[in-house]
Amino acid sequence: MEKFAPLIPGNPCLIHGGDYNPDQWLGYPDILKEDVRLMKVAGVNSATVAIFAWAALEPREGEYHFEWLDKVFDRLWKNGIHIILSTPSGARPAWMDEKYPEINRVDEKRVRHLHGGRQNHCLTSPIYRQKVREINRMLAERYGKHPALMMWHISNEYSGECHCPLCQEAFRNWLRNKYDNDIEKLNHEWWTYFWSHRFTSFDQIESPSPIGEGGIHGMNLDWKRFVTDQTLDFMRNEIAPLKEVCPDIPVTSNYMGFYNGLNYWKMVDILDRVCWDNYPGWHNPHEKTWETAADVAFVHDMNRSFKAGKPFLMMESTPSKVNWGDVNKVKRPGMHLLASMQAIAHGSDSVQYFQWRKGRGASEKFHGAVVDHYGREDTMEFQGVASVGKLLQKLSGVAGTTTSAQAAVLYDWENRWAIDDFQGGHNHRDRGYVNTCRAHYRALWKRGIPTDIVSEDSDFSGYKLLIAPMLYMLRPGVAKRLREFAEQGGRLVLTYLTGYVNENDLCFLGGFPGDGMMETVGLRTEELDAVYPEDENSAVVKENDLGLQGTYALGDVREIVHPAEGTEVLAVYEKDFYAGMPVLTRNQVGSGAVYYIAARTGQDFIDDLTDGLLKETGLTAPLEMELPEGVSLTMREGSGEKYYFLMNFSENTKVVTLPQGMKFRDIDSDELLEGQVELQKYAVKVLTF
Repeated sequence: MEKFAPLIPGNPCLIHGGDYNPDQWLGYPDILKEDVRLMKVAGVNSATVAIFAWAALEPREGEYHFEWLDKVFDRLWKNGIHIILSTPSGARPAWMDEKYPEINRVDEKRVRHLHGGRQNHCLTSPIYRQKVREINRMLAERYGKHPALMMWHISNEYSGECHCPLCQEAFRNWLRNKYDNDIEKLNHEWWTYFWSHRFTSFDQIESPSPIGEGGIHGMNLDWKRFVTDQTLDFMRNEIAPLKEVCPDIPVTSNYMGFYNGLNYWKMVDILDRVCWDNYPGWHNPHEKTWETAADVAFVHDMNRSFKAGKPFLMMESTPSKVNWGDVNKVKRPGMHLLASMQAIAHGSDSVQYFQWRKGRGASEKFHGAVVDHYGREDTMEFQGVASVGKLLQKLSGVAGTTTSAQAAVLYDWENRWAIDDFQGGHNHRDRGYVNTCRAHYRALWKRGIPTDIVSEDSDFSGYKLLIAPMLYMLRPGVAKRLREFAEQGGRLVLTYLTGYVNENDLCFLGGFPGDGMMETVGLRTEELDAVYPEDENSAVVKENDLGLQGTYALGDVREIVHPAEGTEVLAVYEKDFYAGMPVLTRNQVGSGAVYYIAARTGQDFIDDLTDGLLKETGLTAPLEMELPEGVSLTMREGSGEKYYFLMNFSENTKVVTLPQGMKFRDIDSDELLEGQVELQKYAVKVLTF
């Protein structure tokens, strides 16, 4: 496979930099000068400029001040630093809200907000869209041909929703379009007959609210879809003037991991580059460091998967700590380099930070930064960043490479939204969808198996193993494509809560899993039993060829299922009135097979099942070697080059044994390695031939 084109056109290197806010320091020329010197010391080659700078660009309506930004462009470019230029729509100057109050969002209780905060604009407001287009066009015309400009960053961390009259009417029009202007069609799909909530006109519909309607699950689902679509429409409004003036400059905006307010899968097609902001809670008492690392890897792989393996950007991370957590713990020595290399290992072509320099005041003055209030380079944070910069320079060949995966975990935002409303037995605080997806991914990660993250709408045909936990919602055509995947030789793993509702959260009639999935899975679900922690039960393994043995403790969700004739029962319940009934089944479909896990299990069961599935599918890690607990292995490749990342996410030294007869070069030390390799706590080694 060939490498992807460089993220910086004509400059095949990894990006190192982050959010730089010179607009906050215009009264401190010595600091602005010192910033450039320190950037060079830290190995920074990129700065993301002008996020939230609208008040500095347009302090009063129609009065523009670009001189300071001109100087920033010229100063950085003169010193070999590229610029990612942000549009300022994420936060507005006070004069705008004062003159155009319609811009301020209205919350779900129908209260219009005052000026302040960020990402709190009305997505529908014509005047705000106009103002954004105007300032974006000015930026494009002024800087679009500047040699320092390598990318546009539109807004920042899109989020939230507005319930104002403008958005209400936009929502109604969205519904009219979806339901062919047929209110009875909407009534059926939302099942408004319940509680006599039937509508006779689209004009009667309001967005979900705690002081109004909140119990129509189809409405809740459509509202979230509308918010995503309206956000996308706002983004297109942002992008249009940029592309009109400088069509060759790529556009991006930063995602936020599992943020549940927007469906990121739908954003992929309108952004040229994918990027996300990475702030894991390292060193917490609730899990081992490697468990945190596995969860972070899931999101890295999801961002790599958004554009079919094309490298993404880690747009934000902290070199030390955040300031908004319940506990804000500093990264321990070595963790910053390790966490940064983890991003590179999983497909990022950048390590970037929020922020370059700590602000003097306001809410983020103690958020981690490369340069703190001390202002010098002899700090742990700065030295950690400088070490990353040095290694990234040695890894320039990694830029544009990717990871090829034949295993995938299905994580779908719309499915999650529907599960969030599910009231059929789960714990109402957390239905466990994200953690269940993570558990299956974690089993693959521990074994070094390259893994993609896909949605219900993805192409499944290139995989040998597809795991789709808690696939509660089946959108049209998904059941058919899943069956085709198995028929063509794939191994499909499904779990409890599969196939209960259609795309509008209407229950399938005729039994679960619905929409034809009953034949594919080879069983029928009769009931879902959500139990107390004290209600212990186990899965008792029957004779099987997967390597499963003995018993496994079960969690708080258990389905009562009836296997069809020919379906293999591989494990059964030990206790309760459904003792002896299936927990794990296998149904041969075409030249493949469908596995069904009828209960929430522990990680031990998932790990052992994964081992069996890997043997069955022939999937292996990039290097066939034993990985001690806490050590991960990933590979990036392209144009004949291969890079292996060995990372120790444990608190102890680990020893790994490289494949016999193979010699590798440690890119950092330039040493040749073979046989046993020692990895100190939080160590990373990047190897090539």
